[in-house]
Amino acid sequence: MDSRSVIENIKARKIFDSRGNDAIEVDIITKGGFGRFSPPSGASTGRWEVQAYPNDSVDEAIKITKERIKPEMIGMNVDDQENIDSFLHDIDGTKKFIKIGGNTALAISISSAVAAASSKNIPLFQHLSDNEKIILPHPLGNILGGGMHAKGEKTDIQEFLSLPLKADTFLDAAKANIEMHQILAEIILSKGDAISGKGDEGAWISGLDTLEALERIDEARSRVEETLDVTIGIGLDMAASTLWNEKENRYIYKKDGKKLDSGQQIDFVLSLINNFGLIYVEDPVHEEDFESFAELSKKNSSTLLCGDDLFTTNIDRLNKGIELSAGNSIIIKPNQVGTLSDTFTTVKRAHSSGYTTITSHRSGETCESLITHLSIAFNSPIVKTGVMGGERVGKINELIRIEDIFYEKAMLADVSI
Repeated sequence: MDSRSVIENIKARKIFDSRGNDAIEVDIITKGGFGRFSPPSGASTGRWEVQAYPNDSVDEAIKITKERIKPEMIGMNVDDQENIDSFLHDIDGTKKFIKIGGNTALAISISSAVAAASSKNIPLFQHLSDNEKIILPHPLGNILGGGMHAKGEKTDIQEFLSLPLKADTFLDAAKANIEMHQILAEIILSKGDAISGKGDEGAWISGLDTLEALERIDEARSRVEETLDVTIGIGLDMAASTLWNEKENRYIYKKDGKKLDSGQQIDFVLSLINNFGLIYVEDPVHEEDFESFAELSKKNSSTLLCGDDLFTTNIDRLNKGIELSAGNSIIIKPNQVGTLSDTFTTVKRAHSSGYTTITSHRSGETCESLITHLSIAFNSPIVKTGVMGGERVGKINELIRIEDIFYEKAMLADVSI
């Protein structure tokens, strides 16, 4: 055992996320390294996610870390990630991390990996992956938002997304998303529509209906593609579970004035894909409707149909989706499952079945930039990490640094469907 990788101390504290909510941060101190991580939190969470904190209390999570977890982990080796993650499962004893909290587990799991990388004096992505080439993901950015990520008059759909598909560098791709964000605002205001601010992820909030929003985004895309040497795809995160009304068995679009049954929802999604050439649609139906997701997948093969609430980074949920041919891509959010090892298991299963992985931020983010390292280690061709806002830009800037430092080995991923 390398003594430099032995845990000597663990510290846990309360910090705040981008919405001002409590969050846990954990430090792992070894003889030769140091690791720190604070997981994010979501607003529209899938029902199959692990529980973030015991009794929804960060204070209780910190107490458990100090009194129960720390004494057991002193002396463990951070190089043995599977052993650490197995211990976290054992000490909790439930499938959904009800007793210690999934965010508690993830904070310890990832900070241990960071400490292991630190002890070797290498970046986290190199510790987690031994790929010779550094494949950088394309940035998927939220430029107009509504749903549970915004307040006041807003679009029904939660996220309208920009995805630069063809760019020379990651820097160029990130710049294209920034231009999309800025020019979209100009277009909205020039047409006499109001912008009431920004949502949780830095996207503009405006009281447009779905078609109006996509028309303005399509115009912004044309303008950006004219001035920058990039090709931009448009995407949606429909967060359909938040639109679904179980009592009425309908998707309720308040702004659009629509009530759609499952079949009508599929037709509506297909019409948006066809009319606006959408390259990406996330959660187009509610989180229990594998059958409709599969039907939509059969009717469209030119779009990334991505499951977030459907799969929640859960291997069992993904296996069901694979069996039914529901979707062709999956959002990867480590705090949905609680440990790095569990996340890797789902990522490997997705790749072996031809699913594209999209490593993703959450609406309530911390200032951590490690999601970018995970996206490289996971071989995700897309990283969903926002466009504007310090906690989002920090992640973008980290990928720019990696591209600059490792420029001889770094290249943008190939996004294929």
